[in-house]
Amino acid sequence: MEKLTIQEEEAMLSIWQLEGGFVREILDNLKTGSMPYTTLASTIRNLERKGYVKAVKYANAKRYEPTISSEEYKAKFMNSFVGDYFKNSYKEMVSFFVKEEKLSPEELAEIMEMIRHPKP
Repeated sequence: MEKLTIQEEEAMLSIWQLEGGFVREILDNLKTGSMPYTTLASTIRNLERKGYVKAVKYANAKRYEPTISSEEYKAKFMNSFVGDYFKNSYKEMVSFFVKEEKLSPEELAEIMEMIRHPKP
């Protein structure tokens, strides 16, 4: 699947939260202020073309439903992000956050505990 633009990600966040919706519902649910209806409609058509949503026709309107879960998208995004910026090394990514003081020793200990005792 193609990468999403910032606008497309914003639309997808709204679609996931609503578990699908009509353009007006998605627009009303957007967190970052308002974008024009026509811009959102175009963005959603791009999402459909890229395979992230499917349109279900109701009379003269289309309701858009996600074809990929937010968890699936996060996994794809993180794999791509780590590959692009950290040479496919999660260790380098964690090291970066520690050096930038974005990850405390307590949080690192929590991560280690999750690694030692993964939840099913």
